[in-house]
Amino acid sequence: MAATPQLIKELRELTGAGMMDCKNALNETGGDLEKAVQALREAGLGKAAKKAGNVAAEGLIAIEVNSDKTKAVILELNSQTDFVAKNENFINITKEITAHAFSNNINDALTLNSSTINGKDFPTYLAEKIATIGENLVARKLQSVEGQVVNGYVHVNGRTGVILAASCDAGVKDKASALLRNIAMHASAMKPTVISYKDLDPAFVESENRAIRAEIEAENEELVRLKKPLKKIPDFVSKSQLTDAAIATAKAAFEAELKEQGKPEKIWANIIPGKIERYITDNTQLDGRFALLSQAYVMNDKITVEQAIAEVDASIKITEYIRFELGEGIEKKAELSFAEEVAAAQAAAK
Repeated sequence: MAATPQLIKELRELTGAGMMDCKNALNETGGDLEKAVQALREAGLGKAAKKAGNVAAEGLIAIEVNSDKTKAVILELNSQTDFVAKNENFINITKEITAHAFSNNINDALTLNSSTINGKDFPTYLAEKIATIGENLVARKLQSVEGQVVNGYVHVNGRTGVILAASCDAGVKDKASALLRNIAMHASAMKPTVISYKDLDPAFVESENRAIRAEIEAENEELVRLKKPLKKIPDFVSKSQLTDAAIATAKAAFEAELKEQGKPEKIWANIIPGKIERYITDNTQLDGRFALLSQAYVMNDKITVEQAIAEVDASIKITEYIRFELGEGIEKKAELSFAEEVAAAQAAAK
């Protein structure tokens, strides 16, 4: 029995394979649907092995949060192209793997790749999906958080995702959960690398101190040429460097400045706190770039994330923060131009 349009349709629905692949498989198996499914599976797994060497830097980020908001999992599943990442089959695979990791308490990619899913070892499961999708797939990153309250957010394009955990008083858990989702949205956009300035590596802070000063000095050279006001070069870049002694030195400098200006000493107390606040802002630029709590809150840029938390409830403390950005750290191969592809093909043929 030859392949009929109805059999081809049924086989495509069962396997997700292409129309010509389904037609050929049915012709090879005399129209036996069951044998055709197996033939496609075997052929597909062979192709999947070849595709495994291809760079997979596109894909999706997915999260799952349990109903009582105490645990969350975040997954990065990679494909080779953005086109496949938008495919319904790929989206469903991402959801299935995330749910599998969540329900089996799998907390990292290594454990995931050695697990059993739907009665199959994970590499076999993934190879079958590669055969269906037609591209290499990689479950590259997986992490989880647990806490008194957790929440997360995946950006609408699926390219960034964040999960957070926090401690709080029992009576404000619902408020804390809603706040964490908003903070996750903030972190998705603003890319903090740590929760607090206290988590920044001291060597990194010192290196950035020199770099930021050099940046501003270079900008000032241009401002001199343009005859515009110069930017103030900070002494420091992080609150971790602002010791009591550093603040005291700044305060003494402000007092000397006011005295030189002839300002009455009785009004200094009204002026100096504002100057110190400005000094702290000017000398903590690095924190605003990399520390979540120090960043201007995207929902209200007049306050920091830390201040936004305090406004909801002082008992809320962020304990864990994980952010995934699709393809981050993957080295992509440079794409060849058409002329380079032709030259490469000719060279290979010699």
